[in-house]
Amino acid sequence: MIYLTGLVGFLLVLTAEARVGNSSQLRFCSETEECLLFDLVCEGSEYEVRQYDSVKWVSTNETSYAMEFAAPKAFMRLFKYITGENENGKKIEMTAPVVVKMPEKKFWERGVYTMSFLLPAEHQKNPPKPTNNRVYIHETPAMNVYVRSYGGWMTTMSDSQNANELSTALDKDNAKYQETHSAVGYNSPMTLFNRHNEVWFVAEGEPVCLGSN
Repeated sequence: MIYLTGLVGFLLVLTAEARVGNSSQLRFCSETEECLLFDLVCEGSEYEVRQYDSVKWVSTNETSYAMEFAAPKAFMRLFKYITGENENGKKIEMTAPVVVKMPEKKFWERGVYTMSFLLPAEHQKNPPKPTNNRVYIHETPAMNVYVRSYGGWMTTMSDSQNANELSTALDKDNAKYQETHSAVGYNSPMTLFNRHNEVWFVAEGEPVCLGSN
């Protein structure tokens, strides 16, 4: 069992800066030049714990019944931003991962899906302002995240299954975490094989990792 003390976590929040770096530092992030980097806190048989620094994203919200309907519209809105639909007409390099914050809802209900593109290192301090009022810049704080990785295609079904398996493992270990989760993808839609997806739950308090390596 590994615990990250409250004092260390507090200091990380105070001192953290965005860690967007060379994709060669992550074995599963190879389709963009820059990726979101992290420190591995611990790794167990069913999940790992990562520490992410504070970082800026460009995001948009889309209300729909399912991720499959929301994602194409949200992706195109963000893609237009990075290809010049911003106040400087600046073209911005694509990075990884693409993160979708999933709504807590019944399958027949509509929910708000928030898709985010990670901003490259050169635009972390002063990103160009979006010209589309449905696109916005936001910053996530330094955080510890419980992560479960899986292959194949990221769909509502595969995300839900892996989120359920992760939450079950976390509950078994008496871990505390935020109820909402994020669906995280690292690959282009054109990539057919060796895809890498993740489910994220943000840890609350001291993260725990049982049976860690």
